[in-house]
Amino acid sequence: MTVTSPASPSFSERGRPDARPLVGRERELARLLELLGLSTGRPGGLVVLSGDAGIGKSRIVAAAIGAAGERGWRVALGQCMDLGRSPLPYLPFVELFGRLTGTEEGRQLLERHPGVRPLIARSVDGTAPEPDRGVLFESVHAILTDLAGARPLLLVIEDVHWADWSSLELISFLLTRPFPAPVSMIVTYRSDDLHRRHPLRPVATGWIQLHTVERLELGPLPDDAVRTLATNLRSGMSDVELARVIDRAEGNAFFTEELVAAGTVPGGVPDDLADLLILRLDQLEPAARQVVRSAAVAGRRVSHEVLQAVTELDPAELDLALRNAVERFVLVSDRSDTYAFRHALLAEAVYQDLLPGERVRLHARYVAALRDHPRATAADLARHARAAHDHATAITAGLRAAEESQTMGGPDEAVHHYLVVLELLADPQVEPAIADPVDITVRAATAAVSAGMPERGVALAQDQLSQLPPDADPLIRARLLQSLATAAMLTDLNINVLALTTEAMTLVPAEPDSELRCRVLRSHAQVLADRYRHDESTRWAEESLAMAERLGLPEIATDVSALLAKLQDRLGNTEASRAALRTIVADARARGDATELRALYHLAGIHYELGEVAEALELYLAGAERAAETGRRYAPYGIDARIIAGVAAYTLGRWDQVLEIVDTTGERPPMVADAALAAIEMYVAAGRGEQAGLALLGRAGRATGTDAVVSLHAGGAAMELYGQTGDLDRAWHQYRTLTDEIDAAWTDVQAKIRLSALILGIAADHVGTTPAERQRWTDRADWLLGQVETIVLDAEARRPLGVESRAWVQRFRAERLRLDQRLGLPVDSAALVQAWRAAVAGFEDFPSVPELARSRIRLAAALRLAGAVEEAGQLAAAARAVAEQLDARPMLAELSALAPPDRSGGPGVLTPREQEVLALVAEGLSNREVGLRLTISTKTASVHVSNILTKLGAGTRTEAAALARRRGLLG
Repeated sequence: MTVTSPASPSFSERGRPDARPLVGRERELARLLELLGLSTGRPGGLVVLSGDAGIGKSRIVAAAIGAAGERGWRVALGQCMDLGRSPLPYLPFVELFGRLTGTEEGRQLLERHPGVRPLIARSVDGTAPEPDRGVLFESVHAILTDLAGARPLLLVIEDVHWADWSSLELISFLLTRPFPAPVSMIVTYRSDDLHRRHPLRPVATGWIQLHTVERLELGPLPDDAVRTLATNLRSGMSDVELARVIDRAEGNAFFTEELVAAGTVPGGVPDDLADLLILRLDQLEPAARQVVRSAAVAGRRVSHEVLQAVTELDPAELDLALRNAVERFVLVSDRSDTYAFRHALLAEAVYQDLLPGERVRLHARYVAALRDHPRATAADLARHARAAHDHATAITAGLRAAEESQTMGGPDEAVHHYLVVLELLADPQVEPAIADPVDITVRAATAAVSAGMPERGVALAQDQLSQLPPDADPLIRARLLQSLATAAMLTDLNINVLALTTEAMTLVPAEPDSELRCRVLRSHAQVLADRYRHDESTRWAEESLAMAERLGLPEIATDVSALLAKLQDRLGNTEASRAALRTIVADARARGDATELRALYHLAGIHYELGEVAEALELYLAGAERAAETGRRYAPYGIDARIIAGVAAYTLGRWDQVLEIVDTTGERPPMVADAALAAIEMYVAAGRGEQAGLALLGRAGRATGTDAVVSLHAGGAAMELYGQTGDLDRAWHQYRTLTDEIDAAWTDVQAKIRLSALILGIAADHVGTTPAERQRWTDRADWLLGQVETIVLDAEARRPLGVESRAWVQRFRAERLRLDQRLGLPVDSAALVQAWRAAVAGFEDFPSVPELARSRIRLAAALRLAGAVEEAGQLAAAARAVAEQLDARPMLAELSALAPPDRSGGPGVLTPREQEVLALVAEGLSNREVGLRLTISTKTASVHVSNILTKLGAGTRTEAAALARRRGLLG
């Protein structure tokens, strides 16, 4: 035991405390400090602290010791040790009394209480006469009382699961005998070491039944805390690595540290951690060890029935072995007939420790046990068959597993199973007649599209096509071409999809009707529609629909009907299109299937194009929710609906809702979907002037060359963020890179109108006035004008511009005049005002809350120059209200040039939502707790807290609460 005191530094031998912050235990630490009296100023609390090995007991005790030292308390720390079958009596107390002999104060205490001299002798030479227990206990109690005479004393005894019986009796005495001085006490033990016959078990039960003793049990860390701990230990971890650490660590801090330190390669447990976990097996009887090894081959969980078949033990022997494993906390019985490993990493470590031949034999036994088992899953059977080198069983079971996954709405898992089967079929030793690789490739590509990985579907189909012999059956080639086209049209890869569908059309005969012909017709019609060849598209779509109805293919019929309805809208029959789409959605819901996703998406799109953004948002969210319900969260039209829902929410000024829509906490989105959601999150970062949003470019950039829409969203936001720092060169480079990608990927380039308006606005804010700079931007503005005029003429030749595009055209024209003014070119003030009035009107027709506010700010500036100060003030006030509500700091900065901002620190400096968050922060709630209280995501709560700190000029949450109270922001 070590005694520390600010007044007695010679008592301290503890070593340097851990400087890392305590993660995820704020609530438990606060409770511990309260129970001990450290936070209340009333010492004397007695606490028994328990939890699994590695869960964080030592860290929270260290934090309590640090708090005690800060408050001037003395600290006495005792450590029990694992000495096997030869424990030393009173080990945690020996060190304290030996150390006391080194100080004058200690020697005086020992002179007054000679009953502890046997412990002092043991600490010096390891030998001592047997003490009188009663005298010893009284003397220890008296010395601790004397040590607490001048200042409170915190007595800590750790790891009493290793304590000898004499120490346990002494600890029991100290917990039951009141101290006349301020002595607080913590006793810790590992709860997962307390098997049924452990000597501490009845003693600990007695402790926690004492009315003076409080028990504090540390459970697993929440996922957010594990994520924070992992990123603190190693920065730059990918989302996949973090997710794997969180999944495998199961809330255990030590496991987290070991996994992060060793890397996160799947399928392996770090050697040091594995050695520690395997020690548990050494405590088991031989039969129990064998049962545990057999169970590890099953994975985390195994039924009693299957374990019986695999181990081939007598039922009574199996029961005894299982009881031993359960009592030693290796296995737990989580259901009446099922056993699971207490920790998944323990199962991994045991499996890792098996010999290669032992693994193969055990997997073969599982194959035999599961082959005809009524409750066995195909996925389990396939896994064991692969490991047992039974390829035929692995292939047939793998295909069943893929089909089951598809049926249950798990396309990701289906892709995995199909890929494993394709890998097995590539083995030359496998009989080729077992399965058709072309059929499996088509199924795998379809599953990949449903899982939101169309680029994977493209790769699979291309690979299989490359292996076809020249004389291959035309229908086989057509199937692969159709599969490739279906996946490729969902990407922006450089693939001539029209050539694929045209060739497939020639390979599949028009008669008789066939499902393959029907699907090829649908794909061909879609590709033609994408190229605005509406008449041809309508012809082939109608033929596909008729064939689908004849063949009884409702999924294809619904999809083609939605395409035909969309074509009606493009041809100017908007109301007919809208009515048809509503009917499709209603019919699909009546059938109880999810084929309405495309119709919902197109219907929402019509509302959006008409400027009915709130109605569009509702439909987009409905589509995204329906996709998630049916296991197609990242499938076409499902993930698209979620992405555009984020855009719609941004447009409506619901920026917190945007962050909730794109929040992927608890999800594992495919690369392109994750990139798209990151790009939408960048919208809010740009709107709020958060330069940290540029870090999201790393995620968003992973879709470059694959999805131009993602590039459009991310690139536009990046342009704004670069512009906010005055970096015109990077903003212009971003614009050119982005528009080149759009030109390469699309025929519809109206999105360039918005980007052109943005880059002109950025230039008007920051362009220099040197002759070279003026000439450069004059030339660029002229070139941009030609680009926009060409886009408008080409678009009008097909159909009138949509309401949003019209608004951005007006904005572009106004920004051009503003830039000319900045460059010193002659600009009529009335023309400038008129241009900005048109821009404001455009964003009133298309209700973009942020763009309307931005346009009003610039109209106000033009009015001031024209002398209309009163109207300018009214517009600026309206824009300021919006900017403050959105926390749009770039807009607020632009407004500051029109009128000085309110720097009084009054309630108006915070939005209503920020005031709600501030009140909860002042109560001491964490971001997660704030999110739960306000029904918002943790990420959104974090953004609000960051904004509050910035606005109040505070460095910490505590400082923010204090400043808010002084300024009257808290009731």
